[in-house]
Amino acid sequence: MVGFSHCQPTTMNRSDFVAHFADVYEHSPWVAESVFDAVLTEQDDDIESLHQRMTAILLAASKDKQLALINAHPDLAGRAAVNGELTEASTSEQAGAGIDKCSAEEFERFTHFNNSYKSRFNFPFIMAVKGANRYQILESFEARLDNDSETEFAKAIEEINKIALFRLRDM
Repeated sequence: MVGFSHCQPTTMNRSDFVAHFADVYEHSPWVAESVFDAVLTEQDDDIESLHQRMTAILLAASKDKQLALINAHPDLAGRAAVNGELTEASTSEQAGAGIDKCSAEEFERFTHFNNSYKSRFNFPFIMAVKGANRYQILESFEARLDNDSETEFAKAIEEINKIALFRLRDM
């Protein structure tokens, strides 16, 4: 059982809980709101348990809500990153993977893959990049472009849940 170092979710009121956990799922505070509204238990002071609750909320959401969450994510090495418009968590995650150190050629590959991926699937490529490097990310991009839409939608949701767990553990 791994708890949070500076907070206990069960001691928070709704507004504090939502403010604290709002961006665990990128620009989607509705996940935190739904978890709180479902009534917290002592188990939710454990990171893994709270993550399971958040995951269940996302998996039970409508496809439209899931798609909106997928679309809330920035492109990897995209315009938002270049312009400094990412959330603090996204900036840290992309920098940790070395994306901020791309050569001009690598940046061009990211741009090409981002555009190809969005053209094929109508949503951005999602990958939990913590622990990966930019070369592994580019390889994954290339491999996943051959998937069908249903597979990629499911993969995006899976990766978003991994990102959420990393973010919770970083709190």
